[in-house]
Amino acid sequence: MLNMDFSKRVVIRPADQEWVPSPAGGVLRKPLAREEAERGHATSIVRYEPGASFKRHEHPLGEEILVLEGVFSDETGDYGKGTYLRNPPGSGHAPFSKEGCVLFVKLHQFDERDTATVCIDTNTAPWLPGIGGLEVMPLHDFEHEHVALVKWPAKEKFQPHRHFGGEEILVLSGEFCDENGRYPAGTWIRSPHMSQHHPYVEEETVIWVKTGHLPHQP
Repeated sequence: MLNMDFSKRVVIRPADQEWVPSPAGGVLRKPLAREEAERGHATSIVRYEPGASFKRHEHPLGEEILVLEGVFSDETGDYGKGTYLRNPPGSGHAPFSKEGCVLFVKLHQFDERDTATVCIDTNTAPWLPGIGGLEVMPLHDFEHEHVALVKWPAKEKFQPHRHFGGEEILVLSGEFCDENGRYPAGTWIRSPHMSQHHPYVEEETVIWVKTGHLPHQP
């Protein structure tokens, strides 16, 4: 088990981990959270070398992907950098990458009733006005779970706030900051239920963010 205590804050920076092999040749991973070796809850950065493939597999409780680099493919199509995908519970595929790719992947974390298939090209989807100078690109909502990209203009500060059901962030560009530290591009942050912080940025920054989804005692 790795980082499966959802009551604790976790921060992993890109340089903190080495790539480790997966069962598929040419597919490497940086595990961020993992329940078992190849089953159950998992959050990872995954790298496909050019020409690498993974055998067909099922997603009992769904799969969520953000393509960070290159082109990711399966039998449904080719998905370039910036594509956000959700494959619902019970789905399956045989993924590969002709030119290579890097992905942010979350497995076995859907509510079984969350059956939407999602494919969004974040390069062309609209940004909506958020609080203050923020811009928001909604990606998915299901009950308390909300997923979006958030663009922070330089020098933006956000009010202190709490996260009901926790918050998970992947810094995509720039540098995200709060009173606890500074988080360069590639940093993954998971903050527990009812945690609080006072975030800000000094340069334009884009983050992937999910809130309301972490297990907690009522």
